[in-house]
Amino acid sequence: MQIGTLLDYSGGFTDTIAEVAEMERAGVDIIFVPELYSFDAVSQLGFIAARTSTMKIASGILQIYTRTPALTAMTAAGLDYVSGGRFVLGIGASGPQVVEGFHGVKYDAPIGRTREVVEICRAVWRRERLAYSGKHYQIPLPSDMGTGLGKSLKLINKPVREKIPVVIAALGEKNVALTAELAEGWQPTLFLPEQAERVWGDALAAGRAKRDESLGPLEIFANPTLAIGADAEKYLRSVKPHLALYIGGMGARGKNFYNDLAQKYGFEEEAEKVQDLYLAGKKEEAAAAVPDDLARAINLIGSESYIRDRIAAFSAAGVTTLNVNPLATSSAGRVQQLSLLRGLVDEVCSRKREGEASF
Repeated sequence: MQIGTLLDYSGGFTDTIAEVAEMERAGVDIIFVPELYSFDAVSQLGFIAARTSTMKIASGILQIYTRTPALTAMTAAGLDYVSGGRFVLGIGASGPQVVEGFHGVKYDAPIGRTREVVEICRAVWRRERLAYSGKHYQIPLPSDMGTGLGKSLKLINKPVREKIPVVIAALGEKNVALTAELAEGWQPTLFLPEQAERVWGDALAAGRAKRDESLGPLEIFANPTLAIGADAEKYLRSVKPHLALYIGGMGARGKNFYNDLAQKYGFEEEAEKVQDLYLAGKKEEAAAAVPDDLARAINLIGSESYIRDRIAAFSAAGVTTLNVNPLATSSAGRVQQLSLLRGLVDEVCSRKREGEASF
């Protein structure tokens, strides 16, 4: 099991980047850089590539609507080049609030567009002359849709790899099935290991049935918040505003992926209450209404012995990377949390291997 973390540069990228080398030394395998309506992720990823040597760097995520598929492919190939083959392309549909509200682009056909983006990216990385006729993208653009002067071109540079790993952020059943079929990795949000098979098992099985063996096993990237310590339980309260935002405020009533997910996990009444309060402007009350059991189950917050058990639960659910957000008030504290997690993960995985060997 690998360890990842998300780079939060909202307070200033130059301040945050100083931690990255320490994280690498602490055993962090991969670092994700988000792209919301903040600074772009690509410039930050290039900077990180220059400051690291072994850590993989990943977009977490590039939205499929905000770049053409060919530009996404070019960007991924460029980042893979400057990092010496360490880039992971994380993509996703995001949501209409950002796509339409900030970028002014219509949010439509996320599943179909995701498939076509991945297929086009892989053709570009193979340096094929790009000729793609899909439902959503036609390359070159047909003459009746443009000037008629477009030519089929191939990437000038030779990529470091023609198979750059693709990780898709997905929650809905059809999108999860597509991910299991098409991508190297799946990044679910608010992953609850004990409920994963019940909620996503059928979708994952449907996708894997169509999966090309050359892709290898599907990697799963969970995103728990991390706090290890005898008094770590106090941090449960601090993760609830974030959960309330997603469960209550990400989307309209009846069109909130995260609220639907919480209900599928068995928190129907609680999810509805959180949404009612959040949409009424009562954000503090909404956060207080997030169930302790939900906040505890999807995160890694507790004593070392408790975290060992939760690591084992995530592993049993198929998680291959714990992409954590360490809660600490200082850079040294965050690095220490990651180092502690590295040790616990290695211990749990070693015990698992010994158990399999004895069996």
